[in-house]
Amino acid sequence: MPDLPFDATDPRLAAAAWSRIAEPPDAAAGALVENLGAVEALGWLTSVAGGRASAGAQDWERAVAGWAPRLENLDIRRELDTLHRLGGHLLLPGDPGWPAALDDLGVERPHALWVRGGAVTGTRAVAVVGARAATTYGQTMAAELGTGLAEAGVTVVSGGAYGIDAAAHRGALTVDGVTTAVLAGGVDRLYPVGNTRLLNAVAASGAVVSEVPPGSVPSRNRFLARNRLIAALGAATVVVEAAWRSGALSTAARAADLSRPVGAVPGPVTSMASAGCHRLMREQGAVCVTDVAEVLELAGAAGEHLTTPDRPAPPGLLDGLDPVARRVLDALPARGSAPVANVARAAGLPPAEVRAALGNLELEGRARRTGSAWARPR
Repeated sequence: MPDLPFDATDPRLAAAAWSRIAEPPDAAAGALVENLGAVEALGWLTSVAGGRASAGAQDWERAVAGWAPRLENLDIRRELDTLHRLGGHLLLPGDPGWPAALDDLGVERPHALWVRGGAVTGTRAVAVVGARAATTYGQTMAAELGTGLAEAGVTVVSGGAYGIDAAAHRGALTVDGVTTAVLAGGVDRLYPVGNTRLLNAVAASGAVVSEVPPGSVPSRNRFLARNRLIAALGAATVVVEAAWRSGALSTAARAADLSRPVGAVPGPVTSMASAGCHRLMREQGAVCVTDVAEVLELAGAAGEHLTTPDRPAPPGLLDGLDPVARRVLDALPARGSAPVANVARAAGLPPAEVRAALGNLELEGRARRTGSAWARPR
C-alpha cells in the first residue's frame, strides 16, 4: 500500500479523508476516529493496510478490508480543491458553525460536512420531508409549512428532491427564508439535475451540504444514510405526504430514534400518497399536524420554544408546574376541549386529582372551563 500523497498528520485533511474512506453510516469508523482522533486512526489504517501492523480482532479485519481499497489513489486535496472552486467550505466537528445536533448521532456522526453556502442551520430547524411523487395537495401543504416556518425564523431542512422536498424549500425561499438541503451525493453534483436552479438558490439562502466528498455519486444506500442527518438537524421532523413504503418514513424513524418529535400531515383516507402518514399516526405515535402553529408547537417539545431570535424565549407550556399539573395540562387537547374523564384517561390519573389540578390551573390562567369541559387558554 503506497504512502498517502497528502499530509496525513493534518487533522482537517485526515478527517476529510475519512469521509471518503468510510461509507456512511459506518459505526466502526466512527468509533475508531472518536477514540483515536482522525490523524491517529488514519495512521493506524495505513499501517494495517500496508501490512506493517495487525488489525487484531476479526471484526476489525473485516472493517479494514472494506476501507483499504479506498486508500488507493486517495488524495483528498483534489476534493477540497473542487469544493473551494465552488465557493464551499469544509466543516468538522467542533468547528464554529458545526451543527451540534449532529453529535446526537454518536459514532454515526459525519466525519465532516462538505458545504456550499453559509450556516447549515440557525438556532432552530425543522425537517420537512415527503414523497417525490407528491400530489398538488401535498406540495401546497409543504410550501405553506416552508413559508410559515421561514417567517418564524426557522431553518427548513429537507433533501432537495422532487415533490415535497422541493416544495418545502421553495416555500422558505419565497419569503427570503433560510433553508438547507442535505444531499446523498457530492455537492458538486446537484441532484436531481432538474432541481439545479432550486438547489443553487438554497445554497444562496442557507446551505447545500453532504457528508461525502465532491465526486461521490448518489446511491440508494446514501439516500437512506443521509436521512439520519436530516432527522438529526431538525428539532422535529414533519412528513407531509408519504406512501406506504416511502423513504420519508425512514427519516421519521431516525428522528424517533433520536427522541425528536415526529409530525405527520393527514391526507384523504382514499389517497395512497398519504397512507404512510396515516400509518405513522396510527402505529408509531406521530402527531397530527395541519398548520405551521402546530409544527412550531411540536418542535418546541424537543427543547426551547421556537421564537424569533431577537426575542427571549417565553416560558414553556409546562414550566413551573408540579408533576400532576404538568400531566394534566399536557393532556388537554391543543385545540378544542375535553371533559374531565377524557383528560384523566389521557393523563393516566384519577379523575379526582385531575379536577383538583384543573381548578388550580384555572386560577393561574393556564386552563379554562368551557361548559362541562376543559381547554387550554386561548
